[in-house]
Amino acid sequence: MSSSELPVIAVVGPTGSGKSDLGVALAQRLGGEIINADSMQFYRGMDIGTAKLPEAERGGIPHHLLDIMDVTEEASVSAFQGQARSLITDIRSRGRYPILVGGSGLYIRAALDVLEFPGTDPQLRRRLETELAENGLDALRSRLQEVDPVSAGRLGDARRVVRALEVHELTGRPFSSFMPDRTYFQPAVQIGLAVERSVLHQRLAQRVDQMVQAGLEEEVRRLDAAGLRSGKTAGRALGYAQFLKVLDGEWTSRQAAEDTVVATRQFARRQLTWFRADPRVTWLDFKDPELENKAAAAILEG
Repeated sequence: MSSSELPVIAVVGPTGSGKSDLGVALAQRLGGEIINADSMQFYRGMDIGTAKLPEAERGGIPHHLLDIMDVTEEASVSAFQGQARSLITDIRSRGRYPILVGGSGLYIRAALDVLEFPGTDPQLRRRLETELAENGLDALRSRLQEVDPVSAGRLGDARRVVRALEVHELTGRPFSSFMPDRTYFQPAVQIGLAVERSVLHQRLAQRVDQMVQAGLEEEVRRLDAAGLRSGKTAGRALGYAQFLKVLDGEWTSRQAAEDTVVATRQFARRQLTWFRADPRVTWLDFKDPELENKAAAAILEG
């Protein structure tokens, strides 16, 4: 297979399913490099709470788009698309497989699929954010319902509702019209890691406990001093938002950990809903002793 024919590989699935380890194993086996597609692992210093793979566990495999932003900066899917596609071209030109690893569904699709991103207007965004503060989310969602009922029914997050209204005012098109139609930008193979729900719940509880034991509260304390609260994306990350309340004396560490477990399970459920909706994903049992062999076979068979 020539370098121009090498597909992009994406290892996807819920948080806590072992994506990072499989990505490294496939990169070692097939000759590849990892492109991070976990939006919270872009941030420097957010290591424990994002389960960022330590350098010693990366198997000598280059990992791209880790630690590229300060916690005060805002992550952008459109910026990621450009960065990821540039890396994909570079990695393939050297005869190696680009391997996207992460659970941020829209970021994965931005790299893999034909997807157009409308522009932004800071002045318009500020006006809409002021309206949100003055009138509340329900008022903005009602406006969105009139111009884009599909997005109004799908979006619950205030930031996304503001973005949908911004896009409509800028382009005259509904935000929902910019969603991809599951057409690959270039050849790709997606491997999904399936985990039984009860097993995943147990793994996530154990992982949060391990994060706390490893010093998550102290990590949040350091990042708070670096401006974590002012970050529009980093400050809302799972675990970090909860432990900021510990620093403020609102919660105990135990309360923060328990809430993080609940929030992480809810997040994993949303991830599964997103990825299960894509019929192109090849699902494999995360604990299958033949996992690596089956994943490699699926990739080589195309």
